[in-house]
Amino acid sequence: MKRNKQHEWSGKVSKKEELIRKPEWLKIKLNTNDNYTGLKKMMRNKSLHTVCEEAKCPNIHECWAVRKTATFMILGDVCTRACRFCAVKTGQPTELDWEEPERVADSVSLMNLKHVVVTAVARDDLKDGGATVFAETIKAIRRKNPFTSIEVLPSDMGGVYENIQKLMEARPDILNHNIETVRRLTPTVRARATYERSLELLRRSRELQPDIPTKSSIMIGIGETKEEILEAMDDLRDNHVEIITIGQYLQPSNKHLKVEKYYRPEEFQELKEIAFNKGFSHCESGPLVRSSYHADEQVNSASKKKQLSGEQEAKEA
Repeated sequence: MKRNKQHEWSGKVSKKEELIRKPEWLKIKLNTNDNYTGLKKMMRNKSLHTVCEEAKCPNIHECWAVRKTATFMILGDVCTRACRFCAVKTGQPTELDWEEPERVADSVSLMNLKHVVVTAVARDDLKDGGATVFAETIKAIRRKNPFTSIEVLPSDMGGVYENIQKLMEARPDILNHNIETVRRLTPTVRARATYERSLELLRRSRELQPDIPTKSSIMIGIGETKEEILEAMDDLRDNHVEIITIGQYLQPSNKHLKVEKYYRPEEFQELKEIAFNKGFSHCESGPLVRSSYHADEQVNSASKKKQLSGEQEAKEA
């Protein structure tokens, strides 16, 4: 039976639909060539962690084996939060590794990366939320890889203004912080983090460094409605976010939130078109899209928009 628009976007599924296997467009072709195995070996030798592995990213083989890119996860591999969507292990972290920034920078050199993403577990046990190590990592990468663009993806760092300031003073090329889901579902999906605090971090980051673009991500399929997705887009634009990524939520284990709906590729395409109409400079939207997916293309898009904006201002002057 043909389904109407209202049913497609309801965010709800029937008991029968819950039993349906993952759709064809979510099947991943693995590609474990020499690039993949080489990068994995290098990460282990340098005692580095990647969110690609820890969060069970569906694109790890494409990024490591084909695009030869990776997202480094600093501050250890134990998170102080237990968000109901995330596969990263939780618990009490160990002490800080102050040599980690240099090892990350060395790995960026060995991989010859043009763009690097640096993320981290949440460290609520630290007064600065990990901002100092983030800043030192940015500085180390800049020193050893002056032509590599740097994207950072921190937690909300407790919402402390001084922590955000310390991070932004190191001047990453893109500040990425994910709201993860819509306003209504945030208390169910995220641990300790709040919707408003995430928006505040994005807004304050832009106020501190107006020329550094900001980015955020939402995952869908947890029970949100289309109207709530569009509201989240508007909230991000109201807080000066330029880049957005939208992907399908996939349940990491039986202990995590269940998938309420698998969105079709054409629905993701519709959201992408809506995002551009709302003023985002770049949008990645698709079933397997994650926050760092094609991040190298996003920084180029943001730079191009900045250049065009500058040229327009010059003409008007």
